[in-house]
Amino acid sequence: MSPLLDVLGPAARCPAIKSALSRLARQHDTERDSVSTPPEVVNALLDLAGYTPDRPLYRLRLLEPAFGQGEVLLAAIERLLAAYSLAGGQASEAVRELRETIRAVEPHIADHDATARAVEARLVAAGLSERDAHRLRTVWLIRDDFLLCHLRGEFDCVVGRPPQVRLERLPSVLRREYRRRFHTLYDRADLSIAFFERALDRLAPDGRLGFVCAGRWLRNKSGGPLRAKVTLEFTLTHFIDLEGLDALASNGLAALTFIERPPVEPPADTLGTTRLVKPGVLSLIEQLPYLVATLGAESPDETLVAEVRLGGARRDAPWLLDGGEHLDVIRRLEQAYPTLDEVGCKVGLGVATGCDRVFIDDYPSLPVEPACKLPLVMARDLADGEIRWHGQGVINPFRADGRLVDLDEHPRLAKYLERHRAAIAGRHVARRNPTAWYRTIDRIDPSLVERPKLLMADIRGETLVVFDEGHFYPHHSLCYVTMSEWEPRALQAVLRSSVAMAMVATYDTRSAGHPRIQASSLKRLRIPRWTEVPETLRAELATVALESDRDAVDEAVFRLYGLDGREAEYVRAMARRY
Repeated sequence: MSPLLDVLGPAARCPAIKSALSRLARQHDTERDSVSTPPEVVNALLDLAGYTPDRPLYRLRLLEPAFGQGEVLLAAIERLLAAYSLAGGQASEAVRELRETIRAVEPHIADHDATARAVEARLVAAGLSERDAHRLRTVWLIRDDFLLCHLRGEFDCVVGRPPQVRLERLPSVLRREYRRRFHTLYDRADLSIAFFERALDRLAPDGRLGFVCAGRWLRNKSGGPLRAKVTLEFTLTHFIDLEGLDALASNGLAALTFIERPPVEPPADTLGTTRLVKPGVLSLIEQLPYLVATLGAESPDETLVAEVRLGGARRDAPWLLDGGEHLDVIRRLEQAYPTLDEVGCKVGLGVATGCDRVFIDDYPSLPVEPACKLPLVMARDLADGEIRWHGQGVINPFRADGRLVDLDEHPRLAKYLERHRAAIAGRHVARRNPTAWYRTIDRIDPSLVERPKLLMADIRGETLVVFDEGHFYPHHSLCYVTMSEWEPRALQAVLRSSVAMAMVATYDTRSAGHPRIQASSLKRLRIPRWTEVPETLRAELATVALESDRDAVDEAVFRLYGLDGREAEYVRAMARRY
């Protein structure tokens, strides 16, 4: 069924879908995801979602996608009526003035009807006539499937507890329809992911979503598409891990998650800041009100609250919401070990010519003197841990001392460059210094060819580290590392490890579309001095350098850095972002 037909209502659905929804609407509590939500959690949801009585709630629109037994909905109505009364609202005008303020959806017949009676009773207690209370409740409450029903307009606040039902427990006709509509239903994602997607799509600019549910999607494979969506269009503003409250976690109330749609579309390279309660702080549900207030404070208590910046080169990368403990590991390594440069390793970026179509071509075919060309290795030459050279070469217009060659002494080079002078001389580097019009942007050091080096590149989402024994000059698509103390294969293992990737993930916060391995971030990597590495560990590092399984590499490298237990897990989790 096309979403365009949702406006026609349930009657327009195909018989198979209507039949499946009808069966689900009559399920017993034990057959579905039906759990009550404690008042402390309800208030936390509404507070951090910005649905507070001091705001003009009578001008805002609230959506609850699956109100169940009505705990969140009734609390929201209480706040709405308080704000309306404070502004001088009259019960006689409530139907007209408040009819657009709430939309609450619930497919289950028993829950819908019980909550409907409670809503009407509360409205009557607020001074509405029974007739007006019924009219307003009828507008506010919708007995239908949130993922399929028609909803008009946008909402300033979306709150609730989305059902965490595995898709395989649903009728096949619904599984197919949900997967067709919601692209975030990926791999083994449960139904809550689709609720996130649709709810986020209904958020108005500056609107906020607050859900209480499991937080697995924040870091697992199934949550990747939803994380990508949030990264592109929204900001994760607050997060509270409820795992320490066993009674809640066991019922699927494992995390409070708040997401905001910015009032204007943020730049592609902007990463929002997320405030969260630090691990170990929350142990009693009675702490929630104070912690919620702390999270919303202008200057939160740093002993209770952490601020982290999510994101990375991959939009769907796992989010590390551990209060910054992974950064504590990185900081410890920074204090304990020197940089690559300090242990005799030099980091560089391959040559940028400014005009590859002229300076780079098939090596044997370049019509210049042999001394004026070098075999060139590019990112595409790296495969399966080795170099598979495609035969490219680069023209080298520099002498060994770094000065440009004299074209009069190299007639073949002079003829070739003159033939392409228009393209070469038009580059910015040439216009800046016309007498050096034939130089490459980067000065080429021909001695680099013969030096052993490690080459690094990001290819199809994987960081490759390959050893060049001394045969090629690197292209600008590659970073390279030369070494004077470390054995190349042992260093290769370190650079392939989760430790190196975690450091890169910490230092390189660029958005997707940019290279993840940068010379600037590599230069900040910390590593023990070679003289301090035991002989047995040296041999083990060299042995695992070419292992396809990163876990095998990590085992040796973790011993090198003295990482185990929780620290090792933090490092692995950070590395998985890349």
